[in-house]
Amino acid sequence: MELNVCVFCQIIAGNIPSYKIYEDEQTFAFLDIAEDFVGHTLVIPKAHYESVLDCPVPVFAAVMETVQKVSAHYVDDCGYTGVNILNASGASAQQSVFHLHFHIVPRTETDALDMWPKGGAEMDLSEIHQSLKMD
Repeated sequence: MELNVCVFCQIIAGNIPSYKIYEDEQTFAFLDIAEDFVGHTLVIPKAHYESVLDCPVPVFAAVMETVQKVSAHYVDDCGYTGVNILNASGASAQQSVFHLHFHIVPRTETDALDMWPKGGAEMDLSEIHQSLKMD
């Protein structure tokens, strides 16, 4: 993807306004404009990487450090009691912006959000294990 058309690259460049929560040399955290969950925050690397699949380990580590720092701030300083941390990597995983990002959804005991999908498919874990294990 060309950097000039990536909405997150445009935010980092200052061409699109954002509600910045935190920034350091390698990462940027800001409120998601979806207005779906109070405090819904995105954490991104400043360098453009599409997903967890192409991001170099040192950059990925910096992103995760920021995810942890912002999450701890929400719990320690902002009155939340937990967080959900979500990522989608690839179109089949419903990634909609192809710039690596993690969602932080701050949680309280009374917010009544159900973030976990309901499965129900019958599975043979032994067969799945054989097809997925790393030798």
